[in-house]
Amino acid sequence: MLVCLSAHHRSAPFESLESLSRLGESAAPALRAAHEDILGTVVLATCNRFEAYFDIADESPVPSMDAAMERLAAMSDLPFRTVRESVDFAHGSGVARHLFSVAAGLESVVVGEDEIAGQVKRALDAARKQGLTTTPLESLFQRAAETSRVVKNAVGVGAAGRSLVRVALQMASSRVVDWAQTRVLLIGTGRYAATTLSVLRSHGAVDIGVFSASGRGAEFAARQGLALVTERDFAAAAARAQVVIACTSASDAPVLPAPVLRAARGGDAHAQLVIDLGMPRNVDPAVAELPGTELLDLDTIRLHAPLDEFAALGEAREIVAEAARRHAAERRVREVSPSVVALRGYLHGLLEEEIARLRGRGDGVAETERALRHFEGVVLHRLIGQGHTLAAAGAGQEWCQALELVFPLDTQRPSD
Repeated sequence: MLVCLSAHHRSAPFESLESLSRLGESAAPALRAAHEDILGTVVLATCNRFEAYFDIADESPVPSMDAAMERLAAMSDLPFRTVRESVDFAHGSGVARHLFSVAAGLESVVVGEDEIAGQVKRALDAARKQGLTTTPLESLFQRAAETSRVVKNAVGVGAAGRSLVRVALQMASSRVVDWAQTRVLLIGTGRYAATTLSVLRSHGAVDIGVFSASGRGAEFAARQGLALVTERDFAAAAARAQVVIACTSASDAPVLPAPVLRAARGGDAHAQLVIDLGMPRNVDPAVAELPGTELLDLDTIRLHAPLDEFAALGEAREIVAEAARRHAAERRVREVSPSVVALRGYLHGLLEEEIARLRGRGDGVAETERALRHFEGVVLHRLIGQGHTLAAAGAGQEWCQALELVFPLDTQRPSD
């Protein structure tokens, strides 16, 4: 059975979501080991959600999911009750419907955001490298990627290419008179930083410095043609900047503490906009209390993110629902595969025994053998076709039980 525990911007307080997201994909092995019924785990951690997808052996997900939430509570230093109240729970076909919607950007703070499809793919890749996936999880995530592409190509939700970065800078533009005359400090050198830089330049920003707490700033600055800010000069550069944008995952603690910025600014109270795109937070929330400083963080951005394109959104949700239905039907068909294999083997064995008996008698069996093999194919085609039809309708187990009642089949669940 597939199960999902999902904490996101609508289900969890910002502080709880921040604590969970800090765990990242590295939490997957520990969650896999939380209970013996958990066969595989994929963790999807983004700036506004933490989700764990499980393949479990038992028909009841309660014991294993309780164990998983206890493990999450221990790793995030949150009370078990807080974790339990912060996550949404999905199982069975609801898991596919949820993940497909997430991958298509329909559950994001900014509907149709660009980044989420890549994050879903990277989550699967990370779990695969750690040996944590199973066949059902692989199939689920691969179909999610396909569905995301269909939604993007057929519907065009977020056709303007909106993302958290773009929304944040759109909000910032109401505070910035002229980007070309604005001194900007970019904190971070990862994917978000590259996206942020691209959007900044599209707005006309040219005076951009970059700082990296991970030490990768020099390479990024050289590649992008930016001014490098060293650790020694960081506080002063942050104090001088009119706009500071932080988007790094390099540190568990805030990269820009309020006391550091306060000391560097001294008595200077010039207007300054600080944008924190990090999860966990990159900027100390107390920065907002400094004179002349406005802090724009993810919590604020998600409250102001535009939710337009309602017609396209409805069509996209229909595509997601249909993809989830097809995935569920295909999964049910795969579940009867052991019985199909066993039936083929049993009937083929009977046929070979009968042909061998005829040959042993010295009879001319060429014509009879062709007829028997044709008859075997017809019988198998009709029985298996009926099985697949019933399985797609949710009655696959009844078909398997009927076969096992009539034929002495030896069936085993295929290894994941």
